[in-house]
Amino acid sequence: MPNASSWSASSPLLLLWEDSSGTRIFLSLLYAVLAISGTLSNVMVIYLVFSFKKLQTTSNAFIVNGCAADLSVCALWMPQEAVLGLLPLNSSSLRSAEYRLLRGGLLSLGLTVSLASHLLVAFNRYVLITKLPSVYQALYQRRHTGCMIGLSWALALLLVPLLPGLWTPGSAQQPPPRQTDGSPRYTALLLALAVLGQTALLLHCYLGIVRRVRGSAKRVSVLNFHLLHQLPFPAAPPPPRRAQRRLSSVSVLLLCCVFLLGTQPLVWVSLLGFFLRPAPPALQAASWLLLCSLSALNPLLYTWRSEEFRRAAR
Repeated sequence: MPNASSWSASSPLLLLWEDSSGTRIFLSLLYAVLAISGTLSNVMVIYLVFSFKKLQTTSNAFIVNGCAADLSVCALWMPQEAVLGLLPLNSSSLRSAEYRLLRGGLLSLGLTVSLASHLLVAFNRYVLITKLPSVYQALYQRRHTGCMIGLSWALALLLVPLLPGLWTPGSAQQPPPRQTDGSPRYTALLLALAVLGQTALLLHCYLGIVRRVRGSAKRVSVLNFHLLHQLPFPAAPPPPRRAQRRLSSVSVLLLCCVFLLGTQPLVWVSLLGFFLRPAPPALQAASWLLLCSLSALNPLLYTWRSEEFRRAAR
């Protein structure tokens, strides 16, 4: 039986490989808080959209898709991590390869669909604001919307067998066994490049919205779609034009900043580990925790400025 030090280097927990019991308990409590808050917020958004007809829009369909994916992280994966962090390092639950793959599959499925939903929402809003209404209506028919949502889950299911190898981080001093072929390093590189590409597309969409809104507030007002209420800036009652443009830009940029804060640390930690040397374990833990915390924050990111959601909640 390996001692605690050697076992911690190859712990199947995503973040909780520290020897310190205080650190493991703190991270377990943090997971528990994120799990409860994330589950409640995601369930609330799904309930509101299905209960109120005004909220049943194409943009909200993609938001609900992301909330369903985030539930697999907040309601299914995070509680397990919270409990496992309190178990001894030599617990049989930590040793089970099948259980580790199950948890890794839940995490990879949820995060992949969630990130894809971010992009679908951004592209939907970009087409709504920057293209003609006829283009939007032709592109976002109900059948096409369903296909986009189905493709996000199909892509995630294809990637699930590739990603669980990432959920077994080791320490900088003693890497985990069976990684001599370097396949987890290449998987981490592909994951980092995929998130970078998705981030670039998302920023292109939202910055395009900012440019169009700042250049022509009249263009936004004449669309008269219910989807305008799902934008990250209020649609009614409209403030003065200059203040409206300023509020629109700040809200969109704030959404982008929160998304970048959650995703980019992991990207650059992965690139650093591939091209130079592995990052310190604490930095790896912080980057993963930021990415996972997005699953709890996503419902607030897309509804906090929506008067329709606030009215439905009341």
